[in-house]
Amino acid sequence: MLTLKAITEHPEEIIRRLATKHFDAADIIGKVIEADRTRRNSQTVLDENLSELNRLSKSIGLLMKEGRTQEAEAARAQVAATKERNTALEVTKSLSEQELHNLLVLIPNLPHESVPEGKAAEDNVTEKTGGVVPALPADALPHWELAKKYDLIDFELGVKIAGAGFPVYKGYGSRLQRALINFFLDNAREAGYLEIQPPYVVNADSGYGTGQLPDKEGQMYHADLDDLYLIPTAEVPVTNLYRDVILNESDLPVKNTAYSACFRREAGSYGKDVRGLNRLHQFDKVEIVRIDTPEHSYASLQEMVDYVQSLVDKLELPWRILRLCGGDMSFTSALTFDFEVYSAAQKRWLEVSSVSNFESYQANRLKCRYRDANKNMQLCHTLNGSALALPRIVAALLENNQTPEGIRIPKALVPYTGFEVIN
Repeated sequence: MLTLKAITEHPEEIIRRLATKHFDAADIIGKVIEADRTRRNSQTVLDENLSELNRLSKSIGLLMKEGRTQEAEAARAQVAATKERNTALEVTKSLSEQELHNLLVLIPNLPHESVPEGKAAEDNVTEKTGGVVPALPADALPHWELAKKYDLIDFELGVKIAGAGFPVYKGYGSRLQRALINFFLDNAREAGYLEIQPPYVVNADSGYGTGQLPDKEGQMYHADLDDLYLIPTAEVPVTNLYRDVILNESDLPVKNTAYSACFRREAGSYGKDVRGLNRLHQFDKVEIVRIDTPEHSYASLQEMVDYVQSLVDKLELPWRILRLCGGDMSFTSALTFDFEVYSAAQKRWLEVSSVSNFESYQANRLKCRYRDANKNMQLCHTLNGSALALPRIVAALLENNQTPEGIRIPKALVPYTGFEVIN
């Protein structure tokens, strides 16, 4: 979340920048400033009263020694009245602190100055493109038909077992999934990322730390009895490794990668754009996470974008990179680049990765800090990216590489699949 210091010192700047995300912050910023004023005023009076209580307590002993009983009793009455006022002030202070917290978690992260204006996905800016869109015949099949033809994925069986959005992978389909996971993890490790195997459930503190709670509570699966949430991405448990941790500047950047299953309710998703693998409730993904200094975090972001580009290049997929506009950005992001690959049979672009810098927004929630060269404590910057999410990668691989002889496997992936063609 945004720091209280930034809000109280630069309220107009905060309001201006959040307008890029189409978030009208004027009212809530005003409430934050008022709640902070109440908290500080209460604390000031409490401090003054404490000083007065100390003075009165000392005077009572002296008055009693001098036999000035009546004055001592008056001082005792004053002490009692002051303590009663302090009790009320403590309540006021506590309520204002709780109100402050409740307000701060509702304020999105500030967008970076380079975030373009715009309300929705169509306003995103194409930064870069690459790869070659294959020329498929008119009778080319979409991936859900190819999955059925080659017995790779059974969507109906998944509905029987769990419901829509929980496909069952079979045979070559299962092997392709496993090959992609290992391919992404090996590439990440070679790029200097330490592999983590995280839990697939997290507590509320972890969800709060990375900003899924309370913003995305309705999109997460919740195990009520144990008050645990199924993870929507490995970003949540991996970033929370550094919750309440103080790092040394020499330790940064921290680079982690993790494979996990991901679970998302995706409430309200329907229609042709979610058919097949286009949108699922459970899917596999390899994530990369970085913890860095504010001075270096945007260089890290560019390195992560370049790294994801190298993956789609190796998979021989046509791709484009989008700089997200303010209206299409997540609640927690300061700057996000989306990667999309072209699905030649569906004739549409499919998002396969988001690479984001959250600056200090998550770190402030996580209390993730580092000691700089002068031993001063600073908030870290956190970053993460999909590298990569499997479902739409699989969709594009199946569709773009279909031939009369079968589905061709990209050269870089063959050592992982153990086969060159699905037929």
